[in-house]
Amino acid sequence: MAHYRIELTPDDNDTFLVTTPDLPEVTTFAGTVEEASAVASAAIEEALSARISRGERIPPWSDKKGKQPVAALSSQTLLKLGLYNSLRLQGLTRAELARRLDWHREQVDRLFRLDHASKLDQLDAAFHALGEEIRFELFSDVA
Repeated sequence: MAHYRIELTPDDNDTFLVTTPDLPEVTTFAGTVEEASAVASAAIEEALSARISRGERIPPWSDKKGKQPVAALSSQTLLKLGLYNSLRLQGLTRAELARRLDWHREQVDRLFRLDHASKLDQLDAAFHALGEEIRFELFSDVA
């Protein structure tokens, strides 16, 4: 699972200020330590969406979980971030991706909206149009 490290700072009203060093614009609050990860994930997704809409760099996420609290990224968000990064690294535009896929621009734009539930076959086609492929690796915590 991919995630960003979060920091919890106790507030004076029995809540926690939740931030992440990798995304300084992320600031939210949680009532409990358990709730912090969920609210941080939502805030991180919003911050990443804003960065995508402005064409900005996405800070690297981690797939290693240490003792520090973390906020997880969904598999779909991770795929969309990977697609966004691939497009940027290749110096291509969404319009060029639309041409390669023979799709309408809005169909391509939805692939980069983190709040849109894109179909896996659409994401796979977009990666293929960039000369890349999706590979999965499954891990089980069940003993």
